[in-house]
Amino acid sequence: MSFKTACHIVGEKTVGYNALRFETEEEASAYGRDLFSRWMMLESFEVESSDDPVNYALVDGKFARIGD
Repeated sequence: MSFKTACHIVGEKTVGYNALRFETEEEASAYGRDLFSRWMMLESFEVESSDDPVNYALVDGKFARIGD
């Protein structure tokens, strides 16, 4: 199990995702907060569980791809 960030874009009815999957809910939430601080059209975000494998981690304050 992993966690993904669901992005709610201003004016859109669907939720957007990318391919980043985190081991913890806290990492996925930190990623959502980072996106929210940079994207002007991001209305809100939430963290959801996923069956996808973990492929990103928060390492030394930066989001890094893992498993390569």
